[in-house]
Amino acid sequence: MQNEEIFNITPELEQLGQLCAANGTIDRELYAKYDVKRGLRDINGKGVLAGLTEISEICSNVTVNGETRPCDGKLYYRGVDVEEIVKGFIDDNRFGFEEVVYLLMFGTLPDVQQLNQIKRLLASYRNLPRDFTRDVILKAPSTDMMNALARSVLTLYSYDPNADDTSLSNVLRQCLQLIAQFPVLSVYSYQAYSHYHRNRSLYIHSPRPDLSTAENILYMLRPDSCYTALEAKLLDMSLVLHAEHGGGNNSSFTTHVVSSSGTDTYSAIAAALGSLKGPKHGGANIKVVKMFDDMKLHIKDYSDEDEIRAYLVRLLHGEAFDGAGLIYGMGHAVYSISDPRARVFKGFVEKLSEEKDRLAEFKLYSMVEKLAPEVIAQERRIYKGVSANVDFYSGFVYSMLGLPKKLYTPIFAIARIAGWSAHRMEELVNPSKIIRPAYMNVHERVPYVDIHDR
Repeated sequence: MQNEEIFNITPELEQLGQLCAANGTIDRELYAKYDVKRGLRDINGKGVLAGLTEISEICSNVTVNGETRPCDGKLYYRGVDVEEIVKGFIDDNRFGFEEVVYLLMFGTLPDVQQLNQIKRLLASYRNLPRDFTRDVILKAPSTDMMNALARSVLTLYSYDPNADDTSLSNVLRQCLQLIAQFPVLSVYSYQAYSHYHRNRSLYIHSPRPDLSTAENILYMLRPDSCYTALEAKLLDMSLVLHAEHGGGNNSSFTTHVVSSSGTDTYSAIAAALGSLKGPKHGGANIKVVKMFDDMKLHIKDYSDEDEIRAYLVRLLHGEAFDGAGLIYGMGHAVYSISDPRARVFKGFVEKLSEEKDRLAEFKLYSMVEKLAPEVIAQERRIYKGVSANVDFYSGFVYSMLGLPKKLYTPIFAIARIAGWSAHRMEELVNPSKIIRPAYMNVHERVPYVDIHDR
């Protein structure tokens, strides 16, 4: 069989796939019968308590006189309000991601000396091992940057003489190195893809120790290495807002599950990357951008509420865009009235849209943000609050920054590895049994039949 033929879906495989489906489908009524929390969520969508954490807190409701009510969403990193963190570094005219890395990893906001220490450490860890770029990234470029990133992480295991040492100091060193190297691995993987698969010029710019994480991403990605202060600050803010979001999100929970087995850091982070790659988790902002691209083709007047409302109704009825019946970027599993990350983002997004001469598009986003909850409530009879989530604006930001769509999810990973690292450390600091939830078998027992009688 030729190499390319082994990847073909043959009629035989189609038939076997149908056999898998026929014998693998579980009666949905059984989940209710045995009170199984599908997706580890109860009937109201609230997550089943699976662990304790001190890393971050998500607040979406308050209890008044014994009654739980939804409220404007709040997000806390190590007990500190994220909105206050952002205000602090914006008011001081400095970058915030490195400060958040320190906060998440070590539990307190850094003073000036500690902030300089973490910046120095990250700068010293940014460069990849000798010949890694040539031998790993450039030799076999992938068309998917998340797979390229995961492969690079697993390969870095082979370059680490203490890869399996799970002592806290060694895991800390590994985590800080990966936090520092993720931007380089992501950008270089994209440059390799762009050159070998799209016949574009190859740019490999070495990271600069004097630049922040956000600045280095733009510096390495762009052919001329140029960027504006507003561009870098908004990308930095995006990294801060995506750095952590509770231990229950799919990729952070994956980090806990895999770390609980005692495996190495590279395997744990590669598993988290596999989770984040899923379109239900890390790829949502790409869907938002594509949805708006389709919207702009079908809406003539961005200020016409009736025209926009009609398009949103068609979206929900599966008659527009991808036919999925979803308004991407609206709604969140936890937040109802508002997502604090979207709240923080919005004002700065408007400033960037003015700089990029895309204010009309920003107004379209704002109009959809206003109308979508009304349309969803009317068409779906859903009266739980529905609001814009962080993905609603982040894709638009990345578009205005000229970031290729191939890098949207890796940018998420560049931010979220800060949270993953903190969760890995927390799992190791508080050792417990390997995480192993129960699954109930619902298949009846059948007798063995001799092969000649089947």
